[in-house]
Amino acid sequence: MAGRQVVVDGSNIATEGRSQPSLAQLDDGVRAYQAEHAADKVIVVVDATFGHRIDPSERRAFEEAEAAGELVSPPAGAIGRGDRFLLQIADRTGATVLSNDSFQEFHGEYGWLFDEGRLIGGKPVQGVGWIFTPRTPVRGPKSRVAVRTGKRAAKAAEKKVSPEARDAIAEATADAVSPKEGGGRRRRGRGRGPAEPVNEPLAFITFIADHQPGSEVEAIVDTFTSHGAFVTANGARCYVPLTGLGDPPPRSAKDVLRRGEPRTFVVQALDPPRRGIELALPEVARVAGVPTDETVEAEIAEPARAKKKTATKKKAAPAKKAAPAKKKAAPAKKKAAPAKKKAPAKKAPAKKKAAVKKADAEPKKATKKKAPAAKAKRTKKAT
Repeated sequence: MAGRQVVVDGSNIATEGRSQPSLAQLDDGVRAYQAEHAADKVIVVVDATFGHRIDPSERRAFEEAEAAGELVSPPAGAIGRGDRFLLQIADRTGATVLSNDSFQEFHGEYGWLFDEGRLIGGKPVQGVGWIFTPRTPVRGPKSRVAVRTGKRAAKAAEKKVSPEARDAIAEATADAVSPKEGGGRRRRGRGRGPAEPVNEPLAFITFIADHQPGSEVEAIVDTFTSHGAFVTANGARCYVPLTGLGDPPPRSAKDVLRRGEPRTFVVQALDPPRRGIELALPEVARVAGVPTDETVEAEIAEPARAKKKTATKKKAAPAKKAAPAKKKAAPAKKKAAPAKKKAPAKKAPAKKKAAVKKADAEPKKATKKKAPAAKAKRTKKAT
């Protein structure tokens, strides 16, 4: 069974029941947890002042553990001691946090702390050892302030979204919710043929909410076309035309990009009717209200190409089922085998004949042996 990722609040565990942190107590707690959950992967995080607050006799061991990567500390001057650094690691990896802290200052930013299984506590019990148990963060004045601040920040960020992005979100949401008319409503979009969506509504909405036109985004090169390349960024499929790869444009996107490599692009335009996103390299990006013709053509052709691949895979699948037909021919070989077993039966009479011949041969030998005796009688008579 695969284990989970766990981020240990080292400063908290080392100080549990004590006024000053103890590296020995932290080491004992981590070892006890790993003994109970051997499959889990553990990252131990301590704050930047941890090495100065432990007993001087433990400092050398602490430095060696930090150099070996057994302990991780945030950069000097990190806000919130090491708590924010620790929560950033847990947020990015989806890890469980081992701590007796409630992190009230961050409830508005990391609401997942209240999800089941995301926070566990640990406490040493004398004569028993370490006890680990799931827990829920404690709410308090700091928590309420943090939640209110988080809501204000979310509203402020929403106001910063450009009108184009808001329109794109509204159109994509309406398109996902409203039923299609006549078995397949045609979307408007620069007068170009059927506009099959490039992205799912949620993926498109999430992307444009986080990345407005003109902002940079890191994407991974996926596939090449005759006029550009498709890349994947934050779960959304985007297109980079040749005009967005150089000035003058290269002959092929393969001259500039390599499949599977991560590159930084700029969001150049949005195509809400097709849920499309156009990117370009930062040095040649020109933010516009509509995508280029190359991007539109690629967006229209992409769904058809995907359907062909799916159909080809479905047709090729039954061919594998034809293999068992060869197995039916195998029993014919088994029937031919008994013919070899009957062959020895024909040889049996030959042995009997041989026995008869031997029997016939024995009297002849006897006759030859008696012949000398007859000659002896004749000799006597002659005498």
